[in-house]
Amino acid sequence: MNTVIIVLISIAILCFLLSFLQKNRVQVIENELEELSLKFLEENYQLKKRMKVLEEELLLDDPIFLKGASRREKKEINQILINQVIALYHQGLDYEQIAKQSSLSLAEVTQILDAYEQ
Repeated sequence: MNTVIIVLISIAILCFLLSFLQKNRVQVIENELEELSLKFLEENYQLKKRMKVLEEELLLDDPIFLKGASRREKKEINQILINQVIALYHQGLDYEQIAKQSSLSLAEVTQILDAYEQ
């Protein structure tokens, strides 16, 4: 009986000592996760930096911005306004009246109706 207890205690001490020699798997996984997180943040930063450069290049190459045109000329015309212009045209109104009622410029009305007639 004493020998069984001594053998079990010696096995327990041996296992305890071996546990110190093994690598800590949790620590290894934490380190890998930290490295992965840092790589992700670095790639995200690089992508944002590239996007900013591309956006600046697009804005500089855009002739509308080079001429200093207003934002109203740059924005696209809403589909509802296009439908309204077409409806007013079918009612027999001339281009100037359509421009006044739709709050668009005469050039925009002309552009919409030219595209509609094609």
